[in-house]
Amino acid sequence: MTTRDEDVVNFLFTASTHDYLLIITNRGQMFWLKVYEIPEVGPAAIGKAIVNLLPLQKGERVQAVLPVKEFLEDHYMVMATRNGIVKKTKLAAYSNPRSNGIRAIVLDEDDELICALITDGNRHLFLMSRAGKCIRVEETEFRSLGRVSRGVRGMNLDGSELVGMDVIDEGKSILVITEKGFGKRTPAEEYRCQMRGGKGVLNVRVTERNGKVVGFRQVAEDEGILMITDSGRIIRTPVAQISKIGRVTQGVKLMGLDEGESIVDLAVLAESDEPREDMDD
Repeated sequence: MTTRDEDVVNFLFTASTHDYLLIITNRGQMFWLKVYEIPEVGPAAIGKAIVNLLPLQKGERVQAVLPVKEFLEDHYMVMATRNGIVKKTKLAAYSNPRSNGIRAIVLDEDDELICALITDGNRHLFLMSRAGKCIRVEETEFRSLGRVSRGVRGMNLDGSELVGMDVIDEGKSILVITEKGFGKRTPAEEYRCQMRGGKGVLNVRVTERNGKVVGFRQVAEDEGILMITDSGRIIRTPVAQISKIGRVTQGVKLMGLDEGESIVDLAVLAESDEPREDMDD
C-alpha cells in the first residue's frame, strides 16, 4: 500500500467480502461497512479516503476499525476514553446498522474515545497514561452495560490522560514510546493485576529528558516498530534491537530528534531483514 507523507498504516487485517467492519470515531459514533463496499484497488494504490465512505462530521476521526463475522452473544465490545472511562457492552448490542451510524458510548463534554476492541469477556486489560503510569485489570472487573451508556472508571489518571488500552497477550512484551524518542519494553508478566479505578503503577519514569508517553504497543521479537514525528520523519526499528529492561526506568534512545521535534505516533509491523533505516522525506 502506498501512503501519503506523514501517514502510516494503523489497521491491517483479513476479512471476507461479507464481513462487517465496525468503525468507531473519537466522538463515540459507530458506523458499519460491508467489506465489499470498500473499493478494491491494487497493492500499490493509496486507497480511498474514509471521509468519502462515511458521513463523518467536521473534526470527527476514526479511532478503531474492527472486523466482525458474527455478533456473538458471548463476546463484548470494550471501549476506553481519554479521561480513563472504560465501557463494556455485549457485541450483539451493535448488530443493527443504520446509515447514519449509532451512538456506541455516551461521552462527557471534555472527553473522547481513544480505542475500542472485541473480547471474549475473560481477558486482562492494560491501560496506560501519558504520565507513564499503567494498570492491568481483569476484564471481569467491568460489568456489561447497555449500548447507550457512559461506562465506569477504568483508571484514576490523577490529572493526566489515557493514551491507550489493549488486551494482554501473554508471551509478548509491552513497548512504550515517549515524545522525545525514548522507548522501553517490559515482559507483560511483570505487571500484576489490580482493581479497576486505581492509579496503577509507574511503568516509565517521565522526565524532561525523555518526555511524556506517546503510546504503547504489544510486540514480539520478530516484529518491528515504525515511529513518526510531527515533522513527518519516519524511522523503522526491529523490536529485537530494543533491550528488555525493568519497569521503572526512563528507557533508551530510539530516535534522534531535531530541536522542537517530537514523536507523535507509532505502529507495529512485520519485520524484514532490512537494517535499521532513518527515512527522511
